[in-house]
This record gives sequence, C-alpha cells and structure tokens, in this order.
Amino acid sequence: MSEHGDSIVPFNPAELRSGEPTCKTDITVLSVDLRTENSNKEEHKDIKKPHEGTKLLQDEHNKDTKLSPFQPRPPSLPKPMGLGMGGKNISFDEKVRGRRLRNSQESLTDPGETGSSTDSLKEDTASNGQGLAPGCPLDLPSMETPPFRIRSGSFSETDNEHSDPNKERLKPSRIILSPLQPTGTYPPLENSAASTSLRTTNRIDRDCLDYSAVGRRGRSERLQRNLSDSRLLDTMVSDNASVHSMKSTYSVLNPIRPRDVRNRSFLEGSVLGNGALLGAEELDRYFPERRLGIFVATWNMQGEKGLPYNLDDLLLPTDTDFAQDVYVIGVQEGCPDRREWEIRLQETLGPYYVMLYAAAHGVLYLTIFVRRDLIWFCSEVEHATVTTRIISQIKTKGAVGIAFTFFGTSFLFITSHFTSGDSKIYERILDYNKIIEALALPRNLPDTNPYRSTTSDVTTRFDEVFWFGDFNFRLNKTRGEVEAMLNGVGTDMSPLLQHDQLLKEMKEGSIFKGFQEASIHFPPTYKFDIGCDVYDTTTKQRTPSYTDRILYRNRQADDIKVVKYTSCSSIKTSDHRPVVGMFQVKLRPGRDNIPLGAGQFDRSLYLEGIRRRITRELKKREAAMKNQNNSTVCTIS
Repeated sequence: MSEHGDSIVPFNPAELRSGEPTCKTDITVLSVDLRTENSNKEEHKDIKKPHEGTKLLQDEHNKDTKLSPFQPRPPSLPKPMGLGMGGKNISFDEKVRGRRLRNSQESLTDPGETGSSTDSLKEDTASNGQGLAPGCPLDLPSMETPPFRIRSGSFSETDNEHSDPNKERLKPSRIILSPLQPTGTYPPLENSAASTSLRTTNRIDRDCLDYSAVGRRGRSERLQRNLSDSRLLDTMVSDNASVHSMKSTYSVLNPIRPRDVRNRSFLEGSVLGNGALLGAEELDRYFPERRLGIFVATWNMQGEKGLPYNLDDLLLPTDTDFAQDVYVIGVQEGCPDRREWEIRLQETLGPYYVMLYAAAHGVLYLTIFVRRDLIWFCSEVEHATVTTRIISQIKTKGAVGIAFTFFGTSFLFITSHFTSGDSKIYERILDYNKIIEALALPRNLPDTNPYRSTTSDVTTRFDEVFWFGDFNFRLNKTRGEVEAMLNGVGTDMSPLLQHDQLLKEMKEGSIFKGFQEASIHFPPTYKFDIGCDVYDTTTKQRTPSYTDRILYRNRQADDIKVVKYTSCSSIKTSDHRPVVGMFQVKLRPGRDNIPLGAGQFDRSLYLEGIRRRITRELKKREAAMKNQNNSTVCTIS
C-alpha cells in the first residue's frame, strides 16, 4: 500500500506466461448493454449501504490471499476510495463499473494476455457473483454479443449519460508494481564512452525523437568524416550522442571550444604555441599529411590578342582526380589586356578560388590563385622584378617573382624569359645570374631558415622555389635529325634530351644550381604553326626544342614530389604549347611572427569572374533550348 492509498501488486513472471484466467469458475458472457445496466439497478435497489459492497470485495481479496504462493495470483484490489480516501459514499453500481474499467485497462496493457477483453469481463462478473451470493444474488440474463461490443461497453458513454450528475465520478486508482529483481549481475561497463553496453543504455527510442534530432543524424556522420584533426578525433568518441553533446552548432566545420578561443590571441606572440593560427594543430586540421597541392603552368602567348575560348584543358585537365590547392600561372609575351587575362583565369577556376596576388613586368605576367578557405593562412605577399634587356623599351626579357609564406613554409615563384637564339647559351646563363642576384626578395617576410641563406642567390632564402618560363634552351641537332628522332622515339624522349642544352648546363653546374626537373615524356613545345600540330614550316625552319620548362628546388630533401609534368596540346593559339606541372609540397608549422595577409584578395576580379561564369552558362542553356525548338517535331493535324 503506497502513501496515497494505492495498492502495490508484486510482480509474478509466471502470471505472464500462463494464459489461464485467475478464477476458474464457470462464467457466462454478460452483455454491457444499456438495458442490462438498467436491470442491474432495479434488482439491486435494496443495496444502499456502501460498506456492505466493500466488505464483499474485501472477502474476495482475503480468499485470494489463501492461495498457494506457487500459484498465479490476481492483482490486489485497491482500497475503495469511498472509505479509504475519505471521499463521498458511492453506489455499488459505480464500484462495479470502476472495477470493470480497471480490469479492462489491465487486460489491454498486459503484453502476456492472449484473450480478448470479454474474458476479463467474464472473470469480473464471476467474481462479483461469488462475492454477492450470500447476501445479494446477481441473476442477469446472458446474451451473446460480439467482442467489440463488449470492449466498447467497458468505456460506454451511455453509462455517463444515465448516471446521476450529483454523484462524483469514480477516478480509478493507480496500480504500482513492485520493482523487478534481476536474476543475475549486470555486465560491467567499459571505461570508453564508445562501449557497446553504454551505447545500449543511452539508446533513445526513435518514436521519442523530434524531427531536428533525426535530421542531425546524417550531418553528424558527415561531420565525423570531415574532421581531419587527429588529436581532436582522439578525444572524441565514435557514437553520435557524444558528438552531439560536444557540438553547439551542427555543420561540417571543425568545432571550436570556448576555452580554446580564450586561450590566446592568434596574432600575438612569436613562439610556437598550441593556439597559434599557423601552428601544428591548425596545420594538421587542414592538412593531415602536411602536403599542399600546387599547379604550375607556363605559356608563351606570342602576344596574341585573341585568347582561347576555353581554358579548362589548361587549368582543369580531365585526367586528374582532384583540383589543386594553389594555381600559379606564368605568361611570357602576354596578351595586351592583362586584366582580361586575369578575369578569364578567375572565370575558369570559379568561386572555389580567389586571386591571392598578381604581378607583371612588361609582358611577363605572374598570377597566383588559392582556395578561398586557405587564404587566412597566407602571409603578406611580396613581389620583385628584374630586367635583363635594358635597351629595349618593351620589357620582354627578364623575370618577375612572387614570395609569401603559407603556414611555416616559405615559397618563391619566378617566371622568366631568357635571351633567344640557338647559339646564345652564354647570354642565357648571364640572364640567370643577374636574376638570382638582383631579385630583391624577401623584404619584410622573415627567413624561415637563415642559416642556409646566401645574399648572392635569392633561391636559397626560401624553403620551396619554383622557376618556370621560356628559357629558350634548344636541341643541338638539325631540324631533320630532330624530326627523324621524333618519328622513331614514340613516348620515350630520352634520345632527344641527350642533346638538350639546359640539361647539359645543369649537369655542369653553370646554371640553376640545386634545381631539379621531372622526367619529360612529351614532345618539344616549340615551334608550331598557329592552329595546328605541325612544327615551323616558315623559311626559317626552326628546330623543335624544349624551350618551356618548370624547375623546382627545396631546402629539405624530398619536400617536393612530382605528380604530373606534361604539355597542353589542345591550346593552339600560339607557336608555343603550354607546359603544366602538379606537385605535392611538404608543409611545416609556422610562427605567429609571420605577417598575415588577413584574407586579402582581389574582390572585384572575383565578382567579375563569377558574373561571366554565370553568363556563359546561361548562354549555353539558351543555345540548347534553341536547338531543341528548331528540331523537327512530328505533328498530327
């Protein structure tokens, strides 16, 4: 008995397994029709004392308590509210209806009950008949009614309509089950929050989930796939509940804890710390393997005003799986409208990239694009130029260099145009020496490794250096000999490269000291007739040569790995074929003393490039619609 007068029924598992009714007395089916209820009222008019009916119910309960402890027991009856709770006296009919209602609810909620609600009504009637036999026999006519009629009779609304409105409605009391004792010990929980037992314990019923929790499930799985910080993943557990409890907002971005934000300012201090913007934690978050993808292209445009209609083949070749993180494009003898060239590059790369910096020296153009989400890890950008032909009013020969630091790795990109001529090897070497001495970089950027730097060579003052352009080194063979080799070599260009002037000078150490070049497996890129794949057919009959090259140098061995090195044969608007190279470059954590660019980029160029990209797509759709409308359609008149 609880403190509110509710009965506590001990739980018996045998009762759930047994499908037999608690009272095995022969019973008859009762009709819960309105006429039956009225006949009950007429036959029991003489029952006016409520305590007599309560006494009969209590006798039935005492009789049940004498059963063997090994036999199934019916639930104990609650204490009558009229006497136990100090309420008003109620009629016996209302008590019978309240008992029927409670038993019907118990039969509906009992998972082990296999019978219908009519069985519970039969049992209730039989037990009530036994209790009333000594003093007040209950003789009711038996009628066969469908089970659904009996079930609805338990909750009949006609009872409430014909009941006395002055009488208080009977509120069924609660039945509190005693706690179920475990048959054995619970399995021990593991220390990890991702253990199977703990996840089972914290499992939430799917019917209790709201729409937002169901929608977060897919986003949390994408979050776990996009989290690249190994240290963060070590502290996180694999179950969704732990991820949800850790995050305040759900997105693909890495979560930021408030104490990390309070820890320190990213832009102050000069030591390597845990909270540094360019430190190891941030580097591992974005680059788990600490490798940066760089795309380098060099192209002598021959000063043509007309640009290729599509630059996708140059910047976004289809034989690569992924686009690179940084795009560096160097142009010699560029088109007259430099801004138009930069807009075309932005239009091709699309909204994923922004132009970090662009510099020019006469008709030498150098442009760098970076993924927009990596712009915050770039330092201030510096550039410098060198002229190798002072007499010429138009600066066609020389070099332009751009330098910046990404995380803790310093980069230098140089594009140059050396002296032309088959036999002017010495002049080209002089151009190289002048450039490495006169290129004034860096100016404000700190040297990441000053112990390996020299004042006479700019390439020694940076971690990673890429030098590309039209170097104008030729093949020491005649035109006929070169063409004969090209017809017989196939994809193996080693017979031609044995006569290459640049490779010979590099072996002797007279030029590009410390630089390397990837293996060449493409034909010479100079000199073609414009618009076709035929080498020079003019009266000069220039010898095909590898004038356009990409070289690289690194301070630490194996910092730069070559992914691809080839030429773009589909662009034929110049007498040179563009040469492209893809590289994976090793990154190192930075220090907070590096002057950050703070996300600066050419905003107006970005907007114009995106506008043109959208316009181009709309024109394509309009052309496709016109072609579809102009197609022949069969009509039936």
